Amino acid sequence: MIQLISLFRTTLAIFLLIPMVCYSATSTIQELLFEPLDEKRGRVVPVKVYFSKSNNPQPVILFSHGLGGSRENNVYLGKSWAAAGYVAVFMQHQGSDDEVWKTARVGKRMAALKSAASVQSSLQRFADVPFVIDQLEDWNNQDGHFLNKQLDLELIGMSGHSYGAITTLAVAGRKFPFNHNFRDKRIDAFLALSPQPGKAIEASKAFGHMAIPILCMTGTLDGNPIDPQFNPLERQKVFIALPKGDKYQLVLEGAEHFAFGDNKSRRTKGRNPKHHTAIQQISLRFWDAYLKGDTISKQWLHSKQAITDTGLSDADVWDWK
Repeated sequence: MIQLISLFRTTLAIFLLIPMVCYSATSTIQELLFEPLDEKRGRVVPVKVYFSKSNNPQPVILFSHGLGGSRENNVYLGKSWAAAGYVAVFMQHQGSDDEVWKTARVGKRMAALKSAASVQSSLQRFADVPFVIDQLEDWNNQDGHFLNKQLDLELIGMSGHSYGAITTLAVAGRKFPFNHNFRDKRIDAFLALSPQPGKAIEASKAFGHMAIPILCMTGTLDGNPIDPQFNPLERQKVFIALPKGDKYQLVLEGAEHFAFGDNKSRRTKGRNPKHHTAIQQISLRFWDAYLKGDTISKQWLHSKQAITDTGLSDADVWDWK
């Protein structure tokens, strides 16, 4: 029995270190799966990495999924960013991922999701981000690793949808009650899809000090799947509260909460096909401006080209300050 346990542990350790590699038939984008273990917390943080091998290190973009999601969400963004010269690292947060509803009995899944949106889940998510950056630093310096010398960790972007947007704005340095702060200064720019201000502290106090590049995206029908009373206009309060300088907001007319994802379900049946293209193009302009120092992209962001060049309509709103 002791020998079997030892063999299991050895096999598990090898599995956690060796990634699964997938190649796209139409491009050179590689998709790597890793299962790094945070020994301090006894917590595995699965990641999926999209990248094209390069002779030079590439900027990194982190992504945090929403409640009940996984590292397999938002593939359209991972591939788009990787094709544009970024290493996209999609994290999975155990305790608020798809296992929450998959393991719940039918009829109890919504209750399980609501329970998973807890303070403890948030704290674990906020700690997952710096752990993953630490892990990327190790892999980048590890001879023979798939990501060895592929990452420019002086240039990091952070993004996420819904609960992932809460995670994103937390590590961006938003204020919490009792002066709790989770800012990771290694991250340079932030994209929040379906952000929300929260209720515990006034938005102006939570976000009014954040002198860093932030792009918010939401929709006029961007509700909250676990709170039917939530008003989509609440999400725009984040941008309103942010100080001037390198701040942007896209509001998509008719876009619901799941318009920013790519899972196919009855909730996304009526998705506007132009929205994903616009999200891809605008987010890339934002990353190019603040992770690659592209002045043309920054000028583009300070104009209505974000609407006209992406095929959006006059009903869609693009703001900057």
